[in-house]
Amino acid sequence: MYSPDSRAADPLAGRSRDGGMTVTATSNPTEPSLPRTDALIRLDDVTKRYDGDAAAAVHGVGMQIAPGESVAVMGPSGSGKSTLLNMIAGLDRPTSGTVTVAGERIDRLSETGLARFRRRQVGMIFQFFNLLDDMTVTDNVLLPAQLAGLPTAKARARADELLTALRIEPHRNAYPARLSGGQRQRVAIARALVNRPALLLADEPTGALDTATGQEIGELLAGLNASGQTLIVVTHNPDLADRYAARVIEIVDGRVASDAATGARR
Repeated sequence: MYSPDSRAADPLAGRSRDGGMTVTATSNPTEPSLPRTDALIRLDDVTKRYDGDAAAAVHGVGMQIAPGESVAVMGPSGSGKSTLLNMIAGLDRPTSGTVTVAGERIDRLSETGLARFRRRQVGMIFQFFNLLDDMTVTDNVLLPAQLAGLPTAKARARADELLTALRIEPHRNAYPARLSGGQRQRVAIARALVNRPALLLADEPTGALDTATGQEIGELLAGLNASGQTLIVVTHNPDLADRYAARVIEIVDGRVASDAATGARR
């Protein structure tokens, strides 16, 4: 049984000698998961409606994701991908069904409980970085640790480790506006990892980047997963999904249309 107090293996363990991230092939199952008791994430018959009379954004979705898996969620615009991610992150609640993450029924938590859950278990990466422009790189990375109450010395040590591992330490005192898109996304990844979350969620992480930089970020995410970090990526990019996820879930009209190992889709 998955322990709610467990944490992902430290992604810094995948750091190469030159400070970059070592990217290695993942060894995940070649078939979608069958029902299991050690799932990190479990959704049972989840439906989400934003208007009682409108079509459901997500309808009757059930899935399980094991610790250490790398999963890409794909589908056309408006298919329900981001809604699904938001419910796993505790940013949105299902209209019906249950959402269990790290052994906790998050659909039953209060707003305070959800905030605590997100600080403890979830790191999020966004398409447009969501960095605070009036804070330096270091202060952006430190913010989640400060909100979680991590002692200052430990938080700064963790931020220093991540900035070095992600090759953005030379920019630690810069403001986001002075950084390239790829550098800003690296800062966002460091911020997402500072509290050692069990789960890393990425919503279109390469959508605002050029092709070469997007590939670099994809390889970085794959390296994090290879070191043990559970990863869910929402993407429109089939190349990102095929290269850097071991499993692809396709959502169409709010329903799971397919769930297969990378390369097994038709």
